[in-house]
Amino acid sequence: MKKNCLSALAVLLLSSNIAFANVYATVDGETITGDDVAMVIRNPQVNFATLPKETQTTVINQAIEKKLLSKEAFKSGVKSNPQYIEALKRVESDLALEIWMQEKFSKITVTEDEINAFHKNNPEQFIVPVELNARHILVKTEAEASAIIKELNSAKDKQAKFINLATSKSQDPGTAPKGGDLGWFFANQMVPEFSSAASSLKKGDYTKTPVKSQFGFHIIMLNDSKPSKTLTLAEVKEDVKQLLTEEKFKKDIQNIANTLRTKAKIEIK
Repeated sequence: MKKNCLSALAVLLLSSNIAFANVYATVDGETITGDDVAMVIRNPQVNFATLPKETQTTVINQAIEKKLLSKEAFKSGVKSNPQYIEALKRVESDLALEIWMQEKFSKITVTEDEINAFHKNNPEQFIVPVELNARHILVKTEAEASAIIKELNSAKDKQAKFINLATSKSQDPGTAPKGGDLGWFFANQMVPEFSSAASSLKKGDYTKTPVKSQFGFHIIMLNDSKPSKTLTLAEVKEDVKQLLTEEKFKKDIQNIANTLRTKAKIEIK
């Protein structure tokens, strides 16, 4: 939520990804620090310290040029320019709002009782569906799928044969190179026909008839499965706390906005 309520400018100014205390250069006695670097990068997800040395040098030089050009702009008397004055008002307004909202958010409290009650009263939100680990072979026609199943039926090492057939015959470009491996997935992630067929298999078994879906015809082998479970309070406590904090914050801000609207003279044109 904290990230969601920050504008691009505030994020750049307040991001903790850059060590603002670091001094990377000086320009006529003025320092080039982490905040100057952040304003050049303009992406709080980028960690300056992890960038290649050559890229760091480029960024620092851009920050130096920016500092020089900014000083030149101030010397020109730009502060008296009406556009500058108006833009500064907008920046100050936006930044004031962002910092004020952060302060409001930091003061939101959620009690243990509230967390416990939410977990108890909303069990459906903490159910983890059945998970499956499977391989599949995808072909265009039912005849192709049936022929592959016959090959599997006669194979001694069915898993090895399945992997071989998936690699050589499957038309799924994402899984064919991996022997048809789909990895772990929630059963309800797949199209219904696939999910139903895969869920009905026992570990190590494969579908004995082609499974038709919108993508073509599948042969599915189940490697493993995990039953559905309900996450415990301990497992989701921090997530619940964050959720409730965000909900309280949104409600508080909306209440403040509604109150202010009733007191303000508003004309929509």
